[in-house]
Amino acid sequence: MPEFNRAVLFINGECKDLNHLELEEHDFLVAVDGGMQYLNRLALTPHLIIGDMDSIDPLDLQSMLAEGVQIERFPPQKDQTDLELAIDLVLQKGFKRILLIAALGGRLDQSLANLFLLTRDDLKDINVCMQDGQESVFLVHREAHIHTLPGDRLSFLPLCTPVTGISTKGLRYPLNNETLFPQKTRGISNEALSNKVSINIESGLLLCIHTHMGSES
Repeated sequence: MPEFNRAVLFINGECKDLNHLELEEHDFLVAVDGGMQYLNRLALTPHLIIGDMDSIDPLDLQSMLAEGVQIERFPPQKDQTDLELAIDLVLQKGFKRILLIAALGGRLDQSLANLFLLTRDDLKDINVCMQDGQESVFLVHREAHIHTLPGDRLSFLPLCTPVTGISTKGLRYPLNNETLFPQKTRGISNEALSNKVSINIESGLLLCIHTHMGSES
């Protein structure tokens, strides 16, 4: 899709600060069912609405239909969540960058399911990040270079299995070819010392939670 650089999916979770979302001019905007509420608050019109339509305001849906917005409706009885269906669709459209807004918060089962969607094999080479205006969440497969401000908090959580060969630069508590374990909490609450943090790993899936401290309320 040459006219769009990135797919941005608005989900019906919690968004802590709409003013600090990192939106771009040429984003393909997707309302994932009730995530339409955030597009309304930003005064943005989606290019697509997808889901079983059980949480979107019916008046919003009617209005978007009148404006000619593409609607992808699915039955409530299905084997995938609305977000999984939305990810499938934007991958089919060829997007290599995906931003998930308000994918966490609210129901714990939904939040955990959304986090584990990041481990899909077909997302390994896709730039995928979750944001809520205060925190950014993404997986590190091999390496990552994170734009930070001094004092930002970074936590690293190994998913499912230990993550080995972790080396970092730019953190108050550096890791030097070390291993983090899912059942231990050593990777929590590190601190950025500069405008860039680098991390490399040898094996495993490492979840990074970057808290932008200047956005904390």
